[in-house]
Amino acid sequence: MAGLSPTQLRKFQEDGFLVLEGIFSPKECDIMREQIQKIIAEMEVPSHCRIEFSTQEEEQLRAQGNTDYFLTSGDKIRFFFEKGVFDKEGNFLFRPEISINKIGHALHAHNPVFKSVTHSFQVQQPHFGGEVTPHQDATFLHTKPLGRVLGVWIALEDATLENGCLWFIPGSHTGGISRRMVQVQTDSGGCTNFIGSEPVYEESRFIPTPIQKGGLILIHGEVVHKSELNRSPHSRHAYTFHIMESKDTQWSQDNWLQPTPELPFPLLYT
Repeated sequence: MAGLSPTQLRKFQEDGFLVLEGIFSPKECDIMREQIQKIIAEMEVPSHCRIEFSTQEEEQLRAQGNTDYFLTSGDKIRFFFEKGVFDKEGNFLFRPEISINKIGHALHAHNPVFKSVTHSFQVQQPHFGGEVTPHQDATFLHTKPLGRVLGVWIALEDATLENGCLWFIPGSHTGGISRRMVQVQTDSGGCTNFIGSEPVYEESRFIPTPIQKGGLILIHGEVVHKSELNRSPHSRHAYTFHIMESKDTQWSQDNWLQPTPELPFPLLYT
């Protein structure tokens, strides 16, 4: 991908996000989707690890935020699910392939297809995912100084108003972050908590950003965005990952996600 033009860079700086169409070919997108189908077909998730994914604070803390399955997923491929897809015993009510919300967080390390997409970036928290409530990425991935995390959201299918495209509040990246998810240690082990409060955002401030298959959206770490639940008969698969600027920054030691000796963050420049 060529560098951004001055006009594109200015738009990103003003809005906190930028839509770039036609970055990946339809064939490249189909190959990534085929890989996901293979991964799901081989998926083994014990009933007690079948976790509904959410970025809403109360749900996040109650569900994945305080489980080893989530907290130790940074260097593994693990599965997180939509709401309402399990019965009381943890059995699937729907086909597994349509029950997935998110697959993370190390597709880039363990799968050759996704590794080829992200191999040249310093990447944290790659995943293949679905609906999320309004949030800022810097809430979950924090650097010092702030604003040094960039999200890359690749549309593997057309993302439309009907099937759950992203929505943004333009310019919201200039207000800083209102809360942070941090990992804390207790007598019983690690868990997560939030510093700050979860704001209530006016729905009228969000604008939709439809994008065609093969396009990508650059996302500033502090811009507020969301995706709606897909209630259409058409899937809306996307592959996302985050890039951290490492020059003159520090990766916060209380982030839930930390590099490991087995899987350090790969570098874009050395």
